Amino acid sequence: MKRLMLDTCIVCDMLYKAKKMDSKVFDMFDDYSCTLYASFETLRELIVLFNNKKIRSKQWKKAQDVINTVTDDLDIRILPLRKEVADTYANLVLNETFNHYDPSDHIIISQAITEKIPLISSDLKFPFYREQGLDLIEC
Repeated sequence: MKRLMLDTCIVCDMLYKAKKMDSKVFDMFDDYSCTLYASFETLRELIVLFNNKKIRSKQWKKAQDVINTVTDDLDIRILPLRKEVADTYANLVLNETFNHYDPSDHIIISQAITEKIPLISSDLKFPFYREQGLDLIEC
């Protein structure tokens, strides 16, 4: 069984059924041998976006509805943050060339490295972290 971790931007694309992703990535989502994961940090980001009215849907009345859509409707499993992720995060060399100081991104990257799960993202600042062990699938 193949495991894939999704960056927050990819989960948002899935929530809104965006068509801008590479068709190979969409094919991965339809492959029943793949298990999709997201970091707890992604859920936290989605809750903040919902509470700040940055993401909306008629089916979401409260933040819990967003979580249920991600876990139940999209069948994405949530990875908890563990001490080992914090260790990776503490040692992560930041991409200062591109002014990449987003702590949520760094937690997600650190978790993908720690869990040894390929991370799917469209963030152009993420390839920098390959040298530190990130297995990145760009879309």
